[in-house]
Amino acid sequence: MSGIALYSLAGILLIVSFIRDKQKTKKALMKAWKSFDNILPELLTVMATVGILLAVLDPKLISHLIGAESGWFGVIISAVVGAITLIPGFVAFPTAAMLLQNGAGYMQVAAFISTLMMVGIVTAPVEIKYFGKKFTLLRNISAFIFAFIVALIIGRVVAGI
Repeated sequence: MSGIALYSLAGILLIVSFIRDKQKTKKALMKAWKSFDNILPELLTVMATVGILLAVLDPKLISHLIGAESGWFGVIISAVVGAITLIPGFVAFPTAAMLLQNGAGYMQVAAFISTLMMVGIVTAPVEIKYFGKKFTLLRNISAFIFAFIVALIIGRVVAGI
């Protein structure tokens, strides 16, 4: 229901914007389309990969590897996968939802999302170039450790519900 309200509001505001300044609105829509066009291949690739993985890995296997019962072993697996994966945030959260729906645990998904967003193994060479090896290493190690703290907190919160 809230999705309908948000889309309706966006449509109304787009009409208001178009009435106020047609040129700026057209220019904004063109920029938005170009951004979407640039993101689309990456988005489709990630969604296809996740879809294939979810088709190949049945919910039992996902639950076994990174389900709530997998404990800290599952958290470690999730954290490592998140650290080496390069997925944009707008894809990461729907991916997390799909994992949860297929049997993944909250702690494990929290570790995955945290390392995915904060640890950059794939992007480390670029970061080293601009910030230096020591800073990059310290930042990534700190973020990796913080992901376990986040997973622990999420685990406690979910257990308390």
